[in-house]
Amino acid sequence: MFVKHILYWNCPVFSCKPVDMSEKSENMVQNNNQDNSQDNSAEDKPVLLEKGEMGEFFKTAAIAILIALVIRSILFEPFNIPSGSMKPTLLVGDYLFVNKPAYGYSRYSFPFALAPIENRIFAKKPKRGDVVVFALPSNDGIDYIKRIVGLPGDDIQVMRGRLFINDRIIPRELVETKEITKDNGEKQDVNEYIETLPGDVKHRIYEVSDDGRLDNTLLYTVPKGHYFMMGDNRDNSTDSRVIDQVGPIPFENIIGRADFLFFSTNSYAHLFEVWKWPWSIRYDRLFLDIDPKRPKEEGGVSKDNEL
Repeated sequence: MFVKHILYWNCPVFSCKPVDMSEKSENMVQNNNQDNSQDNSAEDKPVLLEKGEMGEFFKTAAIAILIALVIRSILFEPFNIPSGSMKPTLLVGDYLFVNKPAYGYSRYSFPFALAPIENRIFAKKPKRGDVVVFALPSNDGIDYIKRIVGLPGDDIQVMRGRLFINDRIIPRELVETKEITKDNGEKQDVNEYIETLPGDVKHRIYEVSDDGRLDNTLLYTVPKGHYFMMGDNRDNSTDSRVIDQVGPIPFENIIGRADFLFFSTNSYAHLFEVWKWPWSIRYDRLFLDIDPKRPKEEGGVSKDNEL
């Protein structure tokens, strides 16, 4: 669909009167010329004013861009989800804010990783179960979003589809078997589980089967200063299990913690199809908390969402 621009043409009507070619008429013409020159000079003034207004506009725009960059770099950065590797926690079309101060700042916290920061400043350790955005070590121009399942020093292994951390099998509870739509539009049956990580951290995962390509791995010890990441859609996620592509993630590469969704769309409507917007928004996902369910903290109530 094309946006049509309608132009309204102004068509002035001129009335013609006889002109008296007398001396008086010539004087009147001269006076009219003087008046016209004054009018023209008067018309020039708004032009200078318009130039000043344009300067103010660009100044305001530059300040707004600078403020946005500061907020994006120091406080919260928006991201959108382009794939289903984190289903059921995150869906394609979700938009979320990443909390930059949650773990302190590294050079990857800033646009194009240009900040002259070594390692991390104001560092705070991530927690197991956090959903984080990180710069891919093999190509730091690409950002991934996954869940932290392994901390520095942990022994991680997947056997027959079950996650083992430090030689202990991670409990999971079957919720239901359901049909979902893959990124390519195909339908697929998956088992949905509630998985409980060490520390009684609960979150939901999808498993197609327990004999997929990443359902049996070698034992891996997470190096110091690194974290082991996995997608919640276990059989459709390229994560730390793929050592040569992702592997363990250095703390420096973590951009921030994914906190909550601020928008979600099912992609039913294109941007210009305004009349379809009300049916494209996933209202039940607006401002949804991404944190896993954690035990209630001493002296207060946990802010984590219920499963």
